[in-house]
Amino acid sequence: MNNSQHPAQWGIFQIEHIHTCIKKTAQVMQVLYQKMVRIWVKQHSVKRFAYLFFLGTILSVAIAACSGSYSAAEPEIKLRLVSFSVTKAAHDQIIPKFVEKWQKEHNQKVIFEQNYGGSVAQAADVIAGKQEADIVHLALPLDVNRIQQAGLIKSSWQIRTPRNGIVSRSVAAIVTREGNPKGIKTWADLAKDGVKLIAANPKTSGIGIWELLAFWGSVTQTGGDEATAFNYLTKVYKNTAVLTKDAREASDLFFQKAQGDVLINYENEVILAEKTASKLPYVVPDVNISIDNPVAVVDKNVDQHGTRKVAEAFVDFLYSSEAQREFAKLQYRPVNPTVTQEVVSQYPPIKTLFTAQDLGGWDMIQKRFFETGAIFDKVQANSKA
Repeated sequence: MNNSQHPAQWGIFQIEHIHTCIKKTAQVMQVLYQKMVRIWVKQHSVKRFAYLFFLGTILSVAIAACSGSYSAAEPEIKLRLVSFSVTKAAHDQIIPKFVEKWQKEHNQKVIFEQNYGGSVAQAADVIAGKQEADIVHLALPLDVNRIQQAGLIKSSWQIRTPRNGIVSRSVAAIVTREGNPKGIKTWADLAKDGVKLIAANPKTSGIGIWELLAFWGSVTQTGGDEATAFNYLTKVYKNTAVLTKDAREASDLFFQKAQGDVLINYENEVILAEKTASKLPYVVPDVNISIDNPVAVVDKNVDQHGTRKVAEAFVDFLYSSEAQREFAKLQYRPVNPTVTQEVVSQYPPIKTLFTAQDLGGWDMIQKRFFETGAIFDKVQANSKA
């Protein structure tokens, strides 16, 4: 996005810069004037002219310096990216490509400061100012909405980028132990007696929220009523041995520390874990939820840091075929139509793919499921009874 697309902000920046330059120039001129007055009365006309010429030269240099400092790009710029835990592998591949592209086009080095963790907790840290993110790439739109409601992101964030702000996508997968001794094949099997499930906490993690919505929707989107869905949730969370802080911790407990009988996680995270740990069987249920991961520029922070132009360029780059292919290599389901067509055969087909909108939209979801005393808190209380 170029400067002309933000005329008000750009104009304010110009005025502030010019005011600073004029102030500094005036200070220099005041000193020179005092000296010139003393010299003027003692010298003849030729030397007076020489001093006037010298004074004009100094003024010209000062003005040029102001103009030069304004127009010249800094040799490097820092961009702060805050994201959810499992995107690190993708960003490790995408960021160097963007840095190279920006350096070539703008002769400026971009230094990325990255932070990864549970999506809900990451959003809370951005809101609290613990992390001054220029860009957030989070697990669910609800977290970006929270940052918006705190006044850090403009309300138009979803329409300023393609795909309503969704830049990566996945579905939920069920992972079992070798040979699947518990016979876990469907969502319903998670409620069986004796099954030990490892899942993430919806209070801190995006995958925790997506899991709960997948459980609920597996009932309500296939003809079951809400009472049945609530009873099913209670049984599933009663079987949950551990509620981890994020998706990565859940994977580590299951794959590396061999805890639990079954793991619910992002499809892409399960496939990535296969490359670094023992290969275990998994199933992608054909009734599933579209796990939509948004990206947004944090308006308040980029304006304070002077990073809007490069931040918006990076967000645009994330939608490019080059970046989307990197997401696809790590088994995210791309949102770029060209790349989607290239890799569609790599993914198990989904018979019933529902979305957050099918469950009432994010405002409704927040109130019904995750506010204090809402469905999740009631399920937790019932499962511990």
